[in-house]
Amino acid sequence: MKQIRNFCIIAHIDHGKSTLADRLIQACGGISQRELHEQMLDSMEIERERGITIKSNTITLNYQAADGKEYQLNLIDTPGHVDFSHEVRRSLMACEGALMVVDATQGVEAQTVANLYLALEYDLELLPIINKIDLPAADVDRVREEIDADLGLDPFVAIPVSAKTGQGIEDVLEGIVKHLPSPTGDADAPLKALVFDAHFDKYRGVILQCRVMQGTLRPRDQIHFMHADRQYKVDELGYNQFKAVPRDQLTAGEVGYIVAGVKSVQDIEIGDTITLVDSPAAEPIPGYQPAKSVVFSSIYPMSTDEYQDLTKALEKLAINDAALTFEKDSSAALGFGFRCGFLGLLHLDVIQERLEREFDIGLVISAPSVLYRLELNDGTTVEVDNPSNWPDPTNIRAASEPYIKASILIPEEYVGPVMELCREHRSDSQTMAYLAAGRVEVTSEMPLGEVLFDFYDKLKMITRGYGSFDYVAIEYRSTDIVKVDILVNKEPVDALSYLVHRDKARARALHYCEQLAEAIPRHQFKIPIQGAIGGTIIARATIQPYRKDVTAKLYGGDITRKKKLLEKQKKGKAKMKQFGSVTIPQKAFVSVLRADKER
Repeated sequence: MKQIRNFCIIAHIDHGKSTLADRLIQACGGISQRELHEQMLDSMEIERERGITIKSNTITLNYQAADGKEYQLNLIDTPGHVDFSHEVRRSLMACEGALMVVDATQGVEAQTVANLYLALEYDLELLPIINKIDLPAADVDRVREEIDADLGLDPFVAIPVSAKTGQGIEDVLEGIVKHLPSPTGDADAPLKALVFDAHFDKYRGVILQCRVMQGTLRPRDQIHFMHADRQYKVDELGYNQFKAVPRDQLTAGEVGYIVAGVKSVQDIEIGDTITLVDSPAAEPIPGYQPAKSVVFSSIYPMSTDEYQDLTKALEKLAINDAALTFEKDSSAALGFGFRCGFLGLLHLDVIQERLEREFDIGLVISAPSVLYRLELNDGTTVEVDNPSNWPDPTNIRAASEPYIKASILIPEEYVGPVMELCREHRSDSQTMAYLAAGRVEVTSEMPLGEVLFDFYDKLKMITRGYGSFDYVAIEYRSTDIVKVDILVNKEPVDALSYLVHRDKARARALHYCEQLAEAIPRHQFKIPIQGAIGGTIIARATIQPYRKDVTAKLYGGDITRKKKLLEKQKKGKAKMKQFGSVTIPQKAFVSVLRADKER
């Protein structure tokens, strides 16, 4: 056990975690030069294309240290984006130490600080790494100061490296062996193993990634999942290298995979504790937290005959992604679809892109919303995320919405515009802290619903890409939320209704009406498009009718002849308006929702 090191790499998004992991794998001879490519641990096409890590991965490496001993290094790669912080949390639970990567050009950023607190929560030993020292703009001394001031870590232990060129990688491997602790645990105690990840293999079922905390696990053992309360038999276990390497046992301190005939990721819970049926542990490993859906949106197929394809596609995605939740939903305008729960906007974006790319399904996605809590007049409390389930406003005594604590790191000159942006998005309180020369952290408490649409894009725009943003959910606070219905020819269209704060209701309703007026083709009669809260109209746009010139055939004579024809036409139009139905093309829904997302 003294020769084992379990560690993960944590950092802000785009600070070079995956590249550093590639160099460590290369230096330990984990892969041949012929098979080497960029982002070795990122297997998804979207991960490679966007240069982000979505799913954490694990690999076991063998390293011959300077002291002549051979060490087993278990590297657990983690995502950097705030939406996937639950994955980072689970990876940290499986480790004793972490490499804290900081970009030599950008310094300490919001997600770096957030990950530091997560790591300290699990009592991990941290080794700071200063990456990208080969870039002309790199300032290692300034970053050392930031590591000392912002993170409270020893700046002289920090190892300067260039993950791109491979400079300093040997120092990192020696640093892992010297500074990070070896695991502890009794190999003879009752088995406790943490399931920190899982993926689906179509031939073997669910392959579990586990860290054995205490005890020993062998093939053919009967295992029990303590949270999910299910039992399985172990078929195979071993180490994760680029190919699965079977072993005859996994003992305390080791990280590996388990194949136990689990059919779906939904059958078990990631973060669960495995123990033996014969000699169970007294209690599960503490710190388990299920992933919570934060953003909700309805997904409909562009053409109704693709509904079955969408059902199969979502089921396949959910097999690998336990955080994706969905249930059946229907709309009078768009037909059958699904109401889905996501971890955040990036998660929604990734799922949407995978559905369109991997399964070739055209999608219409409703405006994302958060989970509101309502206290009704009869004393009951309900949670609502879908506008179609919103109760009658007269029955609602009080409403509350989730708030977040946002941490925004920016260069000093952008403080004014960023403060103004926070105020526009209903920020409750704002505090400023000067971290280093020219760098400011703005902390703001604001509703999560305000961040969903355009906050991040606007922040990047006004800070010219230098602003970084991270948030944690804090609590529910009372609010004045209303449901806005969009009426087309005085008929409500359920797929377009949305929940919003009363102060923002009119601006958004006007935007919806204007977009629809452009997208819906003209009819023979006038079509009013209105935004309404209950019976009160708050916005309106009108689509003018086609009009035939019925007086063209007249060549003079009495004015009453002209009036008579116009009156007849007017009656015809009124009758047509009464019985005529408005056809809303699919592109109208897409234009409203996309424009809303881009605003």
